[in-house]
Amino acid sequence: MGLRELKRERTRRLIADKAFELFTDHGFGRTTVEQIAAAAEVGPSTLYRYFPTKETLVLEFVEDCLMDAVGWFRGQPVIIALPDGLQSVIERVLERLESNPDRVRAVFDLAGQTASVSAHLNELIWRFRNDLTDELVRRLSGPVRQRAEPGPARQQSSDPRQVEFTAALSAGIAMNIIETVVRIWVENPDDTEVKVLARRAMSLLRGGGIPLPAAGPRLPGPLPSSPARSEADGGRNNSPYGL
Repeated sequence: MGLRELKRERTRRLIADKAFELFTDHGFGRTTVEQIAAAAEVGPSTLYRYFPTKETLVLEFVEDCLMDAVGWFRGQPVIIALPDGLQSVIERVLERLESNPDRVRAVFDLAGQTASVSAHLNELIWRFRNDLTDELVRRLSGPVRQRAEPGPARQQSSDPRQVEFTAALSAGIAMNIIETVVRIWVENPDDTEVKVLARRAMSLLRGGGIPLPAAGPRLPGPLPSSPARSEADGGRNNSPYGL
């Protein structure tokens, strides 16, 4: 990272830190952009270049944690076993979140108190799931290769609908593990080891230890076609099977 980029990152982090101090002291609704800019010793126009809304200020840390993990995964060799890759993504997110517990708890509190923060958090979670789905689709759509998983998992489907179905489910499961572990950790900070809990969840998934509702006798039909994601729906996958 060059000197200019380093300075920009420091300014960005300072603005976010000062914003959280003000949100904690005065509340989200009673804190103005002008107050945040003054505390960070920047102009409002500079603040808006880094953070277009107050909600993005609240979620800056969580967004960095999620998107850093997806970016890391994109840079890994395609031969990595996908369960191992997903576990690493989950653990990478949790490790970053665990490094700043006060910020994570503040985000939970603000999301519970403020509808706009909750909505932006949900959009961020959907973006993470969609980005992770796209990366999984890329890996699952590559040339057939020998992989670490035994049995049928060695074969990749050539049906793009099946590939996206599998990728969307996998990304949704990864996000659900992260959310569940973080919620337990926030509620029981002294008795929860986040990585241990995440590994336990992955172990249950790998071993079939997570119970599912009993299925009826009807066999599933062919997968429906998947409409493209659009900006209008926030980048979400609107297919009946997209998570």
